[in-house]
Amino acid sequence: MGRMNKRVLLAKMGTDGHDIGLKFIAHVLREAGMEVVYLGPYQTPEKVFNTAIQEWVDIIGISSLSGEYMTFVPILVDLLKGKKLDRTMKIILGGLIAKEDAGYLRGLGVEQIFHLGATSGEILDGINAAGGGGRPRERRSGKEAAREGRGGRPAAAGTAGKGPQGKRGGRTSAGRKTG
Repeated sequence: MGRMNKRVLLAKMGTDGHDIGLKFIAHVLREAGMEVVYLGPYQTPEKVFNTAIQEWVDIIGISSLSGEYMTFVPILVDLLKGKKLDRTMKIILGGLIAKEDAGYLRGLGVEQIFHLGATSGEILDGINAAGGGGRPRERRSGKEAAREGRGGRPAAAGTAGKGPQGKRGGRTSAGRKTG
């Protein structure tokens, strides 16, 4: 069996365009052997959700330097729960997150929260602790997925099986466009 690795989607939702920290984390995760799908800034919860399904990620990492996370993260959580993916795809949140919001967000289902000043080592440890699929990517067939109860991927939100909607696309760690 191949080595265990994680697929991590990284995005910023809303109007927060400051993404240098997110780009740094993408680099750190790639160096640690994780597959990264980088969507970048100005995303909607639906775009993040649809891309997470399309790329079948283990972790959804959201960065926020504004208070918009209190609007967008609950929507993203509801989308995951609506397709029963909240146990398969874990959400982590980092950036300028008010400490008084952390309990509420964890209660929603956010697995890890990283405040400003978190080290890359702490973030890597948190992602590994967050779980998610962490499935071996090599030698995985459709039959194996079906035995695990993941035989068919659910349709993306509002797209009836089409790819993610929107004008802004990201790139996978292999350089493929995602949208």
